[in-house]
Amino acid sequence: MKNSVIEQRHIDIAKQYFRKGDAGDQTILSMFTDNVQLYFPKFGTRSGKGEVIAFIQGLLGKLESLQHDVDTYNYIASGNVVVVEGTESGVMKDGTTWPVAGRSEGRFCNVFEFDGDLIARVHIYVDPDFASEDHSRFYWQ
Repeated sequence: MKNSVIEQRHIDIAKQYFRKGDAGDQTILSMFTDNVQLYFPKFGTRSGKGEVIAFIQGLLGKLESLQHDVDTYNYIASGNVVVVEGTESGVMKDGTTWPVAGRSEGRFCNVFEFDGDLIARVHIYVDPDFASEDHSRFYWQ
C-alpha cells in the first residue's frame, strides 16, 4: 500500500481515538497493542493496556467530560508516526470548565506510533492542570 494511504489511515485512527475517548467508549482499548507505551505528564511513561486503564481511571477521577474538535486539528503523518496538535476542553468533577479564559487555551500535542493499524505508542504533551489551579506557577500575573 502506498505510504500516503497508510498515513491517512493512521490519521483516521487517531481521530477515532479522540472520538472514542470523549465518548467514554471502552472499546478504545482494542485500538492499542498489548504492550502500548503511554506518556502523560505527572503519570510518566508506562507500558501495557493495564497502564492505559490506570491512566483512564485517573482522568475519570478528575474529569466529568472531555471534548476534542478533531476536525480542526493539525495532523502530520510520516510513515508509522502521526503528530496531532489541537485544543481540548472539558468540565472537572467539581463543575469547573476549562480552558480558563486568560490562563490556558487547552492546547496539547499527541505523538502516535503505529504497528499496523494498532497504536503502539502515544505520548501526550499537555499541561495536566486543566483548570489552571496551580497559581504559584503563573509567572505572568
